[in-house]
Amino acid sequence: MTIAFNKLEVRVRLAAIRANYRLLCSRGSRVIGVIKADAYGHGLTEVASALAQEGCDTFAVGTVEEGAALRQHLTAKGLKSRIMVLLGPLEPEDYPLLWEHSLLPLIGSFRQLEALARQAARVGKGLDMSLKFDTGMARLGFAVEDLPRLLDRLREAPLVRPVMVSSHLATADQPESVDYLMGQAERFTFILSTLTKAGLSVEANLANSAGILGHPTLHHQSQRAGIALYGANPFGGTSWDHLGRGLTPAMTVRTRIASVHSLPRGCCISYGCTYTAERDMRVAIVAAGYADAYSRSLTGKSAQMLIAGRRAPVIGRVCMQLTACDVTDIPDARPGEWATLLGGEGPLAISPEELASWWGTISYEVFCLLGLNRRVYI
Repeated sequence: MTIAFNKLEVRVRLAAIRANYRLLCSRGSRVIGVIKADAYGHGLTEVASALAQEGCDTFAVGTVEEGAALRQHLTAKGLKSRIMVLLGPLEPEDYPLLWEHSLLPLIGSFRQLEALARQAARVGKGLDMSLKFDTGMARLGFAVEDLPRLLDRLREAPLVRPVMVSSHLATADQPESVDYLMGQAERFTFILSTLTKAGLSVEANLANSAGILGHPTLHHQSQRAGIALYGANPFGGTSWDHLGRGLTPAMTVRTRIASVHSLPRGCCISYGCTYTAERDMRVAIVAAGYADAYSRSLTGKSAQMLIAGRRAPVIGRVCMQLTACDVTDIPDARPGEWATLLGGEGPLAISPEELASWWGTISYEVFCLLGLNRRVYI
């Protein structure tokens, strides 16, 4: 018997993801669907199926294991989509899976390249790959200075075939950091030129969601769409906010109200007695807390939930499975009714950017963490 440990319900509207993909395709060209980390908490296979219906033929996952699971799902549906593995192989057991599931790994180090070449020689079969370059993110990837040595090694390992070149933008969503962005773009252009002169024919992708929406000169042959697929505006809160208009959040998170009761003036509520009622109040105890990925850091902030169509401020400390809200001015708040933590209907809906701002984080983390809960697809 499976026991549900919480009452949170994550509702994912696949139609919204499809609409966001169409919008991104209208701004870009060959848009790759980034569905790493379980599609940012929206569901790996469900999102892949929805995007495939819109004509998406290339998906980007995080790990080889995730890529293998996606390949099995796509094969069962008769789809032969490309699957990019953004982290590339990390464990020795990852390498055979690249051949077994026809995955396209991003290779960004000589260690990975050597291991890939050894595996290719062992199985006697070639493999396509993407070369990953660090142009300014300083995380993973070959450096520009590695190009001569890299080209020499590629000539010695004909079974590993570069068909793509990728890099990642660090500041594409920051209008004030265009100079840094263009520095990355120039380095990427130099890399492509060097590879072309060496006789390599590769598909290039540099633009992420913000790059698709705000930097058309950086589109190259394909673009990788991540956060915007799920309806979050990468330019939210900036002077370029308008560039993300039309994106529709796909995730709604809600739970039940466990109790509604009075809180007299002068009384405290929740652990630590950090909140004292300044008036006679009515409070709703909502079945959500940090065990459900509703962060304890929302304590003492301006966080709100949507209850009976109105905003209810969070009061007191967020607990493991319960959170208190002020419903003094919401007479329709009753036990058993829904409280919405993210999303909702109408102008008072809680946006991903808004919840992230209360949380002190970004919409990416909001989606990934809340998406760990039970999902329902609508």
